[in-house]
Amino acid sequence: MRRTLIRLGLATAIAAALLGAAAVVTRPAPEDPTTVPAAQSAVRPPADLLGDRIARAQQRLRDVPGDWPGWAALGGAYLEQARITADPGLYPKAEQAAKRSLALRRDGNGDALVVLGALANARHDFPAARDHARAALTIDSFDADAYGVLTDALTQLGDAAGATSAAQRMLDLRPGLAAYTRASYDLELRGRLAEANDLMRRGLDGAVDPHDVAFCRVQLGDLAFGRGDLDTASAEYAAALSADPSSIAARHGTLRVMAARGDLRGALTGYAGLTASLPSTSALLEYAELLRLAGREAEASQQLELAEAAEGLFTANGGADGLTAAALALARNRPADAVAAASAEWKKRRHPDVADTLAWALHATGRDAEALPYAERAVAGGGHTAVHTYHLGMIQLSLGRQAEARTEIDRALRTNPYFSPLDASTARRALAGLRP
Repeated sequence: MRRTLIRLGLATAIAAALLGAAAVVTRPAPEDPTTVPAAQSAVRPPADLLGDRIARAQQRLRDVPGDWPGWAALGGAYLEQARITADPGLYPKAEQAAKRSLALRRDGNGDALVVLGALANARHDFPAARDHARAALTIDSFDADAYGVLTDALTQLGDAAGATSAAQRMLDLRPGLAAYTRASYDLELRGRLAEANDLMRRGLDGAVDPHDVAFCRVQLGDLAFGRGDLDTASAEYAAALSADPSSIAARHGTLRVMAARGDLRGALTGYAGLTASLPSTSALLEYAELLRLAGREAEASQQLELAEAAEGLFTANGGADGLTAAALALARNRPADAVAAASAEWKKRRHPDVADTLAWALHATGRDAEALPYAERAVAGGGHTAVHTYHLGMIQLSLGRQAEARTEIDRALRTNPYFSPLDASTARRALAGLRP
């Protein structure tokens, strides 16, 4: 799946009220500069800009400690800083600032509730995020930011109809990048990819800040990659880096294309730099997979240890992510642990990614009859991603349903023949053995 908006929610929009943040979503600076035109290389990394604004906000609050909107905005800024630095250690600061705002003014303080909702989304406490958003909407039913938090929460909880309604309401109230991104993702989950792409193009058309431009380009690149169009994906990621040389997401996308094109050596070098800049669990897992493909098992194990440490930091700061725990367990060849983590996550939320992970974990333990309903659930909404479809096909194959397996594995490879450096080749071999 292309992008989830849950480890931040909508904090930047709140922070902008006080801090004057120009970008809706921003990215941190890389360690390895990418060659870009000289005029663009002067763009300041968003982490630096946000740090400056936070410092000014803190000074204002020292001068005017009763500024309750300022405390809410500071909480949103801490949350945004946590996202662009991949540091969940900032979550408690965000929480303290938002709660300080509520202590100063509880009645009518929708801003603080939205920040707490965004924080709950970031920590994967989606019921709490939903409740905070709804509480904010009882204060102001025209609060587009609250609808953004509500959209994210309902999406992850598996309330597809509710998420669509909330995203549409956000679009009606404040059509802009934050709304377009959520509506685009909602369409993608339902398999309406052309419309999802069109909405991101609309976001790009209205983007002025270079970080916003880069964000839109990355989303368009991710959509192109998802449909196997490496040339378009590569061009979009390059355009993102031209607009914002500090875009970690664009670097990440470029490396995925590199790996898909078979440049394993170059991709490994790039992932080493990427994970040093922003050690996200997903990037570390991808790096470990490529190292295993290259036969470098000891180094792959080291990256998995780092991924586990990153997830431990997330958990220590109030987060809970059974989906990532399951992915880590599968990478460690502990399928029973993966089943336990994914099953617990499924009890909390019915997102397609959770259904798919649970299905694949059950498959890894040989429980394919149990896995099949979850694999079917993962694609039931219309979002037939290559990964989900491949998993469904392989589970069907294990159950002896060769005709159905052939259909799904073929669909996965037609959707995106580059969906995984390891699994795509397995899919091709399986399909070759299933030809009528």
